[in-house]
Amino acid sequence: MRRGDLLVMNDSRVLHARLLGRKDSGGQVEVLVERLAGDAEAIAQIRASKPPKPGSRLHLEDALEVEVVDREGEFYRLRFFGDAIEQIERHGRMPLPPYIERSPESADETRYQTVFARERGSVAAPTAGLHFDHSLLAELRAAGVGTAFVTLHVGAGTFQPVRTEKLADHRMHTERYVVPQATVEAIAATRAAGGRVIAVGTTTLRTLEGATVDGELKVGAGETAIFITPGYRFALVDLLISNFHLPKTTLLMLVSAFAGLDEVRRAYQHAIDARYRFFSYGDAMLLHRMALP
Repeated sequence: MRRGDLLVMNDSRVLHARLLGRKDSGGQVEVLVERLAGDAEAIAQIRASKPPKPGSRLHLEDALEVEVVDREGEFYRLRFFGDAIEQIERHGRMPLPPYIERSPESADETRYQTVFARERGSVAAPTAGLHFDHSLLAELRAAGVGTAFVTLHVGAGTFQPVRTEKLADHRMHTERYVVPQATVEAIAATRAAGGRVIAVGTTTLRTLEGATVDGELKVGAGETAIFITPGYRFALVDLLISNFHLPKTTLLMLVSAFAGLDEVRRAYQHAIDARYRFFSYGDAMLLHRMALP
């Protein structure tokens, strides 16, 4: 980092999005909230021996009851009897990634949140941001590095591998984002002064690219299902801080598009040889944008 650079970070906060319970029939269920759908409803994944039917109810965490409204593909629409986000936060569990094969512990309440998390709505942490603490951010500010924020609520689809033979057939999950006016202005000022825009994490990068129209970053809220693959031309970001991702995922394709497939392969081979830690609680890398012809 150098004076005049701008770090852009995702300030989304992880919900207690995993809830365990049972169906009316007594069968066990595991609910993973994907996103909120109004004050009293949520879209969720449900794991059960038999899929629950619309109109049935789920009894979760011995504390609340929800109604299964409808099924939408692999997701279910659930109705809460009261404020959905407050009930999820009060009774749910921290949704650690599926490759962390243990129950959440008290330390995860802080370790799986960035220090700048503010806007509740994610079911997975924007993990590149976990490498920053308050003292490091203070050092960066003292060194003349600016900070700005976007919000992208990370969905459970971020963990899903690509299963189609052709990339064009892959259906990307949709995530909600907000780009504030202050961030648009900070990026414009940084670029005008010759500074570099540094995205902290793939979620920040997807937000900035998804909210850019004809080369111009737009203020406001929206949804993005942008699928970035090699050959994509990036509009705003010069550098990317990213953790090491699972194979065959859209995130690995995104970083390969950004830095170049050969460069990313070399980085991953180095990480394997040096026994770096991978995934959410793992190490990070700094990638430079590849120049395209």
